[in-house]
Amino acid sequence: MRTNPGSSSSPALAGIGRQRSASDARQSCYRPCGTLDGVIEDEVAYAAMRSRDPRFDGWFYVAVTTTRVYCRPSCPAVMPKPENVRLFPTAAAAQVNGFRACKRCRPDAAPGSPEWNTRTDLIGRAMRLIADGVVDREGVTGLAARLGYSPRQVHRRLVAEVGAGPQALARTRRAQTARMLLEAGPLPISDVAFAAGFASIRQFNDTIRQVYATTPTRLRGPGNVAQPPGATTVQLAYRPPMDVPAMLACLGARAVPGIEHYDGDAYSRSLSLPHGAGVITLRPGTGHVLCALRLEDLRDLAAAVQRCRRLLDLDADQQAIDAFLGADPALGPLVAAHPGLRVPGCAHPGEPAIRAILSHRTRAATARARLADLVTTYGRPLATPFGPITHLFPDMPTLADATSTGHTGRALARALADGTLSLDPGCDPAQARKQLRDLPGMSAWALSRIRMNVLGDPDVLLPGLPTRRAVHRLAADPARWRPWRSYAMQYLALMPSTSNASETDSPTRPPHARAVHA
Repeated sequence: MRTNPGSSSSPALAGIGRQRSASDARQSCYRPCGTLDGVIEDEVAYAAMRSRDPRFDGWFYVAVTTTRVYCRPSCPAVMPKPENVRLFPTAAAAQVNGFRACKRCRPDAAPGSPEWNTRTDLIGRAMRLIADGVVDREGVTGLAARLGYSPRQVHRRLVAEVGAGPQALARTRRAQTARMLLEAGPLPISDVAFAAGFASIRQFNDTIRQVYATTPTRLRGPGNVAQPPGATTVQLAYRPPMDVPAMLACLGARAVPGIEHYDGDAYSRSLSLPHGAGVITLRPGTGHVLCALRLEDLRDLAAAVQRCRRLLDLDADQQAIDAFLGADPALGPLVAAHPGLRVPGCAHPGEPAIRAILSHRTRAATARARLADLVTTYGRPLATPFGPITHLFPDMPTLADATSTGHTGRALARALADGTLSLDPGCDPAQARKQLRDLPGMSAWALSRIRMNVLGDPDVLLPGLPTRRAVHRLAADPARWRPWRSYAMQYLALMPSTSNASETDSPTRPPHARAVHA
């Protein structure tokens, strides 16, 4: 039986009343077995709870009516009786219905649902923008304007499909950010409140009491996370398996001097954020990624964390992806030997789009030198450089008139600067692809790169001779890899180089890096 989580009858996730399409079918592949269109069967939910399966964490939340607590499906607590269980699609929906977060399993620290990364409809776009902090900065009116709907329509659709409106979702995001800051270190309570996006200390205290049933002081952790001088360090959760060193090596292999640096263990880069600049340093942790943030304005912390998650593809359901690709007779041995390779994303959509255009048919060293010159000439210097990281990547209005970006690069920068083209998390991917194809001189390879690394399309097979050679060596049929061809490209990178093509134009690269270029 399947029912709405707002009812008091048998528990189930809210149904998603949208028409099926080819895109929807591809997106549904992110859902665990037993789910369809955002609805999970009762027996599947109970089986996940009995087995304490962490793969379902973030997909739905388990609320217990007798304790008024909501948990992850993998919570180690005693299994509740079925009649006392209600399921919700989001933590905000559970909170709206009067449940507080479990102190044992920490449901607020679970990885996000992969569905919000891949859905291209109104709900998916809205969830990505809310996670990026648009409601805090621009209000519900600004969110609706970005989506092209009225505020009332956005609120109605979100309540119907995820169980909470935009304000409730943003409030949950602020509470989660506050808890992360409280547990990370000795930051003053007032700084935590405003960094998390609360308008006042009173609002902050009331929200923490309501969501966690405790005070901010009691919620503060022992501060055992290492805090480099001048940095705030947080832990970024992900669903295993994930080869974190391979992902960081992938980003570091083509790091542009001035804005990025990789030392063999940690990857650092500058970020342009809504309230100022920042520098992040990412390194492997035990079951998580350690993220040290140096921010000009602490209000940017939640946005910076969300962009790190997109950059590292942390919300992917990698177990399902690897199981699918591992069943292919040609690709299976590579997946079995190197599980957990993910698709690098982006921290700012304009930057990888420009990089894709300038890197096409160019050797890696030449492309990096060209991009480094672009950064030095047009990038804004950081007020406080962090080692070799001295600049921000140039903004799009500046690049719109830069001769060194070429005709296509200028056209792209101009479209992004004047708003005729949007590549942000709330954009319509189908419309963005059409506008990109219409840009003068846009190559199929650069467009595929932008689709894979900026728009987050999980089903992109890079065109070109290197890819065809790698597929030929495997004697494989790439059609069998749908809808995960972007992830299949990462495994093609493990094969020995078959040509002298540029690294940026090839799916293959040195074995030590173990992942395809982003």
